[in-house]
Amino acid sequence: MEYREEEYLMISGIQHFRFCRRQWALIHIEQQWEENEHTVVGELMHKKVHDPYLTEKRKGVLITRALPVSSRILGISGECDVVEFHQKEEGVKLHGHRGFYEIYPIEYKKGKPKESEEDILQLTAQTMCLEEMFSTDIPEGAIFYGETRRRECIKITEELKLEVKDMVEEMRQYYVRRYTPQVKNSKRCNSCSLKDICLPKIGKTDSVKHYVAQALEDTR
Repeated sequence: MEYREEEYLMISGIQHFRFCRRQWALIHIEQQWEENEHTVVGELMHKKVHDPYLTEKRKGVLITRALPVSSRILGISGECDVVEFHQKEEGVKLHGHRGFYEIYPIEYKKGKPKESEEDILQLTAQTMCLEEMFSTDIPEGAIFYGETRRRECIKITEELKLEVKDMVEEMRQYYVRRYTPQVKNSKRCNSCSLKDICLPKIGKTDSVKHYVAQALEDTR
């Protein structure tokens, strides 16, 4: 089965979904958003990286930024912060360039490596898109963390790819149903930019829109 472009889910949603399914639904289904210091710093960092008109070539490495990627099989789309194309004896052909290239995706994050895998899964999803687009295998990518100022090399395993597939399928089920999961209050809520929208203390309310509508009704 292949998905149409209008059915694509956002790759960036994978990180939201892994962090908190309710947060993902508030952003991607209910179109709710609010900035905090973490999101602002992350946005500024990505603005420095994302220049789609800037392409560099350094000693056999072609560097592209803000590269649009998508997968018809998974039904997802987004952008890679940076993709390096390393000239090798074997690899893929690139239009307008001689020789063959291996593909190396790099995702930029503002903080430091996390104990959880949301960053790794986002990179894996981008890699799966690149593999489909270029008909090649990409065994490794990297995540650059702004706090440590270094790359963390990530092996793209079949286990990670399977987890991405399962997550995207669950995301799609929620999206089709327009389903927002109920609140599960945890320590993570304190660092979430949506805590004032999510209202974790209301607990039993499964939709912020429903909660607001009910509140307005009660004031009449």
